[in-house]
Order: sequence, then C-alpha cells, then structure tokens
Amino acid sequence: MSEQTIALVTGANKGIGYEIAAGLGALGWRVGVGARDRERRESAVAKLRAAGADAFGVPLDVTDDASVAAAAALVEEGAGRLDVLVNNAGITGSAPQMPTEVDPATVRTVVETNVIGVIRVTNAMLPLLRRSSSPRIVNMSSGVGSLTRQTTPGSDTGPIAAAYTPSKTFLNAVTVQYAKELRDTGILINAACPGYCATDLNGFRGVRTPEQGAAVAIRLATLPGDGPSGGFFDDGGEVPW
Repeated sequence: MSEQTIALVTGANKGIGYEIAAGLGALGWRVGVGARDRERRESAVAKLRAAGADAFGVPLDVTDDASVAAAAALVEEGAGRLDVLVNNAGITGSAPQMPTEVDPATVRTVVETNVIGVIRVTNAMLPLLRRSSSPRIVNMSSGVGSLTRQTTPGSDTGPIAAAYTPSKTFLNAVTVQYAKELRDTGILINAACPGYCATDLNGFRGVRTPEQGAAVAIRLATLPGDGPSGGFFDDGGEVPW
C-alpha cells in the first residue's frame, strides 16, 4: 500500500468541495474527486492536476447504493485504503421551505442527500478507513443546524428553511452517534461549519470565499491522534449545538 495519504471528498467538482480537495492536494495527498457529473468531475481533476495535485476522479452519486459501492471498490483498487473522508456533497432543496408550505417530498429529497447520503458513503468507506493508521471523517454541516443559534434572539441564521436547516441538525446528531460508536477505533469524526460562503448553493450571496470555507475541513482532516471526535467546529472553534 502507498504511504501517501489518501482522501476522498464528495461533491468536490466545485465550490467548497473543490477547495477542500485543492487544500488536501497541496499537502501532497492523493485526493479523490467525488462527483456525479462526468464532465465537471473530469474538469476539476484536470484543474487540480494542473496545479500540482495528485487528483483522481471518483464517479459518485451519494443517493445511489450501487454508485457508492462502485466508488468504494474504485478507491480500494487504486489505493488499498482510505485515510480521510470528507462528506461534502449537499443540496438545499427547492422552494418554498416555510414549514407550513413545504412539500414533504422536498424534505425527503434533502435528507436523502444531506443525511442518508452521508451514512451511505461513510458505511461503504469504513472498511477502507479501518486500514488507515490515522483515519479521519469530516461531515460538512452548517451553522444553521445549530439549535442554540436558531433559538437565540437576534442571531442571524438565514431564511426559514424547513428542509435544509433541519437536515444539518440531523447530520450533526448522526455525527455524534458515529463518534460514540467509533470512540475506541482511532477514527475521528467531526462536523464542520464553513461559514456563509459564496457558492452556487446560495446563488453566490455568501460573504466568504469557498477557499475560506474549506479551511475548517482541512484542519479537521489533519487532526492529530489525540484530537477531538464528535464535535462541531468552525474557524472560531466549537459551534454550540
């Protein structure tokens, strides 16, 4: 097996995911660019390689069992193990998302990608992560998933979103459950808030760059062995649940 650190970033063909892949690639890591769209995936890989990163494409639809299984097989064949998994792929869902108006199908679709997709990918990749000497999992969450922030008067948590916002709260809760189960395995798993970044997810209305948003994920992906697990972090430190 290669001594080079191997990472997989889902939804890595653009935005924050791409910048996470770029940042890990800059460390000398071999980085899998997980993405559904072939052209966008190949374009991202080419751009990363041109910048000096050791990148490879991983066809991956986090909502599809067969796609995820094939992605795990591809990583195993090419690298033999996985050191870092960054679950970045996510969607906001269609409007309206006022709780009195939202279509339950919208909620179901968002949860399928943002939560169940993370579970599906994580469980498929766990056998490969268990072969690593320093396995790390980073789940890209959002500060809007903080119930404390949502219920603090005057706190800016963005628009009401009955599908997207609770999906991140759900993801945070799932992250804690993984940390409890894996506490004695050496696998560290944490949730990351990138801040309000300008990406196509929000119509580029964010005030931070994708590169700035990627920084917390890169930090959590490179935690030392005595680092935290089951936490929720942004650039400033711990985010309240």
